[in-house]
Amino acid sequence: MSTRKTKKVSGDADALRMLEPLSRDDPAMQEMLAEERSNAAVARQIYELRTAKGLTQQQLAELIGTKQPVIARLEDADYQGHSLAMLYRIGAALGCSVAVGFVPRSAAKGRKAQHAPMGLSARRTRAKAR
Repeated sequence: MSTRKTKKVSGDADALRMLEPLSRDDPAMQEMLAEERSNAAVARQIYELRTAKGLTQQQLAELIGTKQPVIARLEDADYQGHSLAMLYRIGAALGCSVAVGFVPRSAAKGRKAQHAPMGLSARRTRAKAR
């Protein structure tokens, strides 16, 4: 059995910060940077919640009925395949719920807290389709 350690994801990756001034006039690049920040924020939250509960990746995987490499991928800032169903399972196992919000792009500019529209929080909200 491998005892590979997981690296901790920093709050704001230095590379993203360095690219920001270079991409101010490029809306496509700004959108890509916002997506990368969101992915990193979700990965960081999963890692921080898991470690705060004193769980290994293997233990969390067993709690939600998956394998350790899946947890490792979810904690990777470069991973883009987060599904709401998986996030709900992780949230439940860690004593949290998932809240997803949509933020208008114009409102999100300049607000650091809005870089991660998807995250684990204290309550679960769902939009009901009518």
